[in-house]
Amino acid sequence: MSLNIGTVKIDGNLVLGPMAGVTDLSFRVLCKEQGADLIYTEMVSAKGIRYNNKNTESLLYVKEEERPVVLQLFGADPYIMSETAKRIEHRNFDILDINMGCPVPKVVNNKEGSALMKEPGLVGEIVHAVSTAINKPLTVKIRKGFSESTVNAVEIAKIAEANGAAAIAVHGRTREQYYSGKADWNVIRAVKEAVSVPVIGNGDVFTPEDALRLIRETGCDGIMLARGARGNPWLFSQIKEFIETGTIPDKPSVKEAVDMMLGHARLSIEYKGEYIGIREMRKHVAWYTAGYPLAAKLRRRVNEIENYHELKELLLQYLDSVKD
Repeated sequence: MSLNIGTVKIDGNLVLGPMAGVTDLSFRVLCKEQGADLIYTEMVSAKGIRYNNKNTESLLYVKEEERPVVLQLFGADPYIMSETAKRIEHRNFDILDINMGCPVPKVVNNKEGSALMKEPGLVGEIVHAVSTAINKPLTVKIRKGFSESTVNAVEIAKIAEANGAAAIAVHGRTREQYYSGKADWNVIRAVKEAVSVPVIGNGDVFTPEDALRLIRETGCDGIMLARGARGNPWLFSQIKEFIETGTIPDKPSVKEAVDMMLGHARLSIEYKGEYIGIREMRKHVAWYTAGYPLAAKLRRRVNEIENYHELKELLLQYLDSVKD
């Protein structure tokens, strides 16, 4: 199933969602290799770009092999958002997205991210300003609403579409839920029925069966994988195999998991240097090893490693212990 967003044609409909501190370049490359059809960057601050914040440059870097890529901006000022969009449009990404879903307090307290769900008029202003400032397709990523008493995903989606959005991604939770409870897929279906642009469903896709169920229950055009892909980039290829054959693939072996972790670490070091790269791998190792035997001890010890050699030794010891 293909997905067309504006002028961008995507050969498939599996989408890697944006996750701060997770969907960096190394993880995106691995997910692409495993079958992700469309990839979001981590969210980037429009103000950070405008004021040349030194940390934003690495967030804007996209490799050719990742594409098609969605670069996600967050902000709440229509002028700053549109001027920033124009400034970065020449960059190596295909689609620009506006984050209207981030629940983190420091973002929400700036009236950015999911706080925009409370400001329908401002949503229209921002989407209109940005969509008319650039030629690349513009999308928005929203939540069910800010709270259970203010569920307005359909209203916000209609406003976004009317002001130039070429697709809408919907996470079926409110801001107040963060990532707790169950995602409400009914709201994804309601948005799909209310707009004519493609709708990408997001929330609680952890298995191939979840992915197929999301499509069947909501009619959405794309399937966004976020937390379900942490430590599990294989999920993309597993979903494709399940949809094509009806067979649920086996969980990767411990050897396959170790190989993936070491490959991930090498990429992380290549892009960020060994000091940062290895420290960031600690959380990824915890995600990768969830559900594998004898992994609790490994997860404790991984917090002490400081270089690639130590990580490799630790993982090979773990592999031997599982074989015994």
